[in-house]
Amino acid sequence: MLASVMAPLWACILVAAGILATDTHHPRDSALYHLSKQLLQKYHKEVRPVYNWTKATTVYLDLFVRAILDVDAENQILKTSVWYQEVWNDEFLSWNSSMFDEIREISLPLSAIWAPDIIINEFVEIERSPDLPYVYVNSSGTIENYKPIQVVSACSLETYAFPFDVQNCSLTFKSILHTVEDIDLAFLRSPEDIQHDKKAFLNDSEWELLSVSSTYSILQSSAGGFAQIQFNVVMRRHPLVYVVSLLIPSIFLMLVDLGSFYLPPNCRARIVFKTSVLVGYTIFRVNMSNQVPRSVGSTPLIGHFFTICMAFLVLSLAKSIVLVKFLHDEQRGGQEQPFLCLRGDTDADRPRVEPRAQRAVVTESSLCGEHLAQPGTLKEVWSQLQSISNYLQTQDQTDQQEAEWLVLLSRFDRLLFQSYLFMLGIYTITLCSLWALWGGV
Repeated sequence: MLASVMAPLWACILVAAGILATDTHHPRDSALYHLSKQLLQKYHKEVRPVYNWTKATTVYLDLFVRAILDVDAENQILKTSVWYQEVWNDEFLSWNSSMFDEIREISLPLSAIWAPDIIINEFVEIERSPDLPYVYVNSSGTIENYKPIQVVSACSLETYAFPFDVQNCSLTFKSILHTVEDIDLAFLRSPEDIQHDKKAFLNDSEWELLSVSSTYSILQSSAGGFAQIQFNVVMRRHPLVYVVSLLIPSIFLMLVDLGSFYLPPNCRARIVFKTSVLVGYTIFRVNMSNQVPRSVGSTPLIGHFFTICMAFLVLSLAKSIVLVKFLHDEQRGGQEQPFLCLRGDTDADRPRVEPRAQRAVVTESSLCGEHLAQPGTLKEVWSQLQSISNYLQTQDQTDQQEAEWLVLLSRFDRLLFQSYLFMLGIYTITLCSLWALWGGV
């Protein structure tokens, strides 16, 4: 009876003991703990991990360009987001996987092991990047270190062909202290695979990644030779937004200015029209300066063309102002010629000198003819006729000078128009050629 009652109780006790044993016993975790402790217990991270110190440690590098964050042409700075991978062999971190439950790979703190002192030569500023504190180590001692970093590097940026510019910026990796006898560099993948790999690039910015070429070289210095690998990031700008907002409006503005040459050179409305166009040029230039990259070394080609067109506009406007001012002075000089009309024999009956327009000469002469029908001296009549003759001769000379000036300035105006039209044609052809070259890259 008692045995039948205790049998189920013993079964429950055995099941509970098995569960507790299962929860407290972790063979694999125990092996991982012992493995990590064995690897790091006598490890010295200050020593390069080779048994033969004459043997160089080869570091294999790989690079993935994730995004182009900023291109600062004024300060000659490129900001990119890259995935950077280092792989090297640590002879002090190898083990027999069969002795540790077939554990073939573990993660260790990067701060606890030796790491190569690889830097980027073009680094100019440290940006915030995700810090990955662990590295992978396999049983043969191979270490894989992944670094997602934001690189702010110096780059020689050329903006002459803006907005159809193609930039080539380099990222050079090398050891800062160790020569090639201690640390050598090599490619983790073939240079051909690195050059055409764009799968990781986020192509949603202003720039398009074309290629990432790479070369290996040894930099010789007084301290010895340093191995280095240079990655050349080739990219080009997406120009469509600048074509719509800058190039097409600038061509329309130049065409409007060309239309002003069909107005007469001595027309005051031409001055008003060109002044309005000049104001439009100025406002457009201010807006353009906020979009065109500024660089000390080079000025965009569209900036040169735009400055030349503004110079043509100012020159044409100044010519029109001088012409209108000259003709206005000539007309005032002709209108102020005195004309005397005799109304009697006494001085009290003589009229005062009155300026008249050219069209009023005939009217005045007819009125004087009626007055001269009265008795008077022939000398005064002769004097009056001489005044009329001198006035007409002076007016003819003024008209002749005005015609000569108009012919001369018309030729100059035609020369300006042809030069302006030539510059506009060169500007359009150059932009189309740059666009074609941009598309062929």
